Amino acid sequence: MKRTVSIPVNLPRERFLPLMGFCADIFNQHVDWALKTRTYNKTKAHRALYADLRGQYPDVPSALVQTMRDNALEAVKATKFQRTPRKKPTSGLRYDKRTMTLRGHQLTLSCLGKREKLILNVPEYFREIVETWEFCAATVTYSKQSQQFWVRLVFESQPPPTVTQGKVLGIDRGLYHIAVTSDGQFFSSRQVRATQRRYLHNRKTLQQKGTRSAKRRLRAMSGREKRFMRDVNHCVTKKLANLTGVALFVLEDLSGIRQKRRGKKMNKWLGSWSFHQQDLFLAYKAEALGKRVVFGDPRYTSQKCNVCKQIRKTNRTKSRFHCRNCGHRDHSDGNAAKNHRDDYILSTTSMGTVEQAAVNLPDVTALAG
Repeated sequence: MKRTVSIPVNLPRERFLPLMGFCADIFNQHVDWALKTRTYNKTKAHRALYADLRGQYPDVPSALVQTMRDNALEAVKATKFQRTPRKKPTSGLRYDKRTMTLRGHQLTLSCLGKREKLILNVPEYFREIVETWEFCAATVTYSKQSQQFWVRLVFESQPPPTVTQGKVLGIDRGLYHIAVTSDGQFFSSRQVRATQRRYLHNRKTLQQKGTRSAKRRLRAMSGREKRFMRDVNHCVTKKLANLTGVALFVLEDLSGIRQKRRGKKMNKWLGSWSFHQQDLFLAYKAEALGKRVVFGDPRYTSQKCNVCKQIRKTNRTKSRFHCRNCGHRDHSDGNAAKNHRDDYILSTTSMGTVEQAAVNLPDVTALAG
């Protein structure tokens, strides 16, 4: 279990900004070499580039050259040679235990020349993590807008024991409801959609103006909507993770939802839907409480009746679900959340593991029909 602690720090710009530029070039040279040779083998990259790079940048610590090599080749491996990862002159620097030391609140960082020492002003909220968890890595970033350096310290700790007694909770997510649970809890997105429409209208108006004051206003607005959505997702996932009596959350896998082309309005809605951020937030909050998060196949869960398990496209009309076979009525998102839960329980039961005793087993004859 890992946590990142972000702390603003005062670092000498004349030492760290040139270092960021040098490291960005080292990163980009490794990426170009990897794409040219079609390999991300670190040993081969070290033999091919290390001596030349040490000659080009003799003031850059050797450990940082190796860190940039590892960072670049990992980025190429992650993209599977399909894209060209790039670092800008002010991109963040990744540090590890070779290039930085943390003793209490004193931090030392490798830099051009001798190491830079500073005392961290750790907020009270993060003190328990900093003082009791194990430090493993860090990143130094620079904000050009605020001209402020930040150090992102990564700490690691053993997760709590996994909760074994509790129910399985299905969660369905959509554009009109941030989350709907299988036990009937609704988290509406009405305020979110209203805020997004307001930001969209303001951006269009300012972009049409095109004046210098309008551009200044656009820069001030940049990131505000993203921070708003981040706060909403934090609040919703915290409430979900803290639900009592729940041992496991079942979510739908939405990773391929943007691949299909739809209308302009729907594409805009899907583009602003931060479902992946919700996945990450709920996963780490649940892990801290000993709970688990799993993902299931979302296909036909909105068309399948939770009672008789028959799948029909005509069963759903917007938010209303009415089964044409058995007459069952429910909210369409609530019905889908129950299907997520039951599908997962059925799959684990067929593999010989029972997560929950009382479930609605499917009617095989209805599925066959």
